[in-house]
Amino acid sequence: MKAPILVLTLLTACACSTPATPTTSPRQAHITWQDFHGVRLPLSDIDGPRVLDHDRAQGFSHTQQGALLAALHIAVRANSQWGPAVFEPTITEQVTGPDADRLLEQARTTYEQNRQEAGLPPGSPLGKAYVDEEAYRWQSYTPDAATVDLVSAGPDPRGTTVRARTRVQVVWRDGDWRVVAPLDGDWGKMAAPLTSLDGYTLFEE
Repeated sequence: MKAPILVLTLLTACACSTPATPTTSPRQAHITWQDFHGVRLPLSDIDGPRVLDHDRAQGFSHTQQGALLAALHIAVRANSQWGPAVFEPTITEQVTGPDADRLLEQARTTYEQNRQEAGLPPGSPLGKAYVDEEAYRWQSYTPDAATVDLVSAGPDPRGTTVRARTRVQVVWRDGDWRVVAPLDGDWGKMAAPLTSLDGYTLFEE
């Protein structure tokens, strides 16, 4: 299974209706944007990531916005699409929980299958994703753990914009936020098609 942020196949599963007016929230601090292999990702000079190196992202503030940015950046990078040089250290060092090993195993298997199908040399990225990370909705937040729904949007094969919601949990550990691996190492179990942005907060441009 490929993923833009987390689940590419879900983005091709539903056509999106006209979004409702999103919820407002306190202004996001110092947000700028970066292209990561076709995925637009928000960054903050205050809340992180403070370290961007070899397509890795680390160093998030111990705040609610730091948790949000960590959930997004780590979950995106813990994906086979970008090749083992990115997903393996991301999962090994920045993902925790009882299903972290299964997530790594699935990423390796998916990567190898897709790499061979595409005729790419070992270690190569699988290509760009062309996805926007549009919005989010908090389920819970404490200084030790948080759960947030993240919204990805991208074109389906017909060119229609489609959206998927993926639930990501993070925990504060060893001085940084870590993503908790999804159930059975499968992001698809944490995701669903989305047809409205009602109740979600848009990332600021």
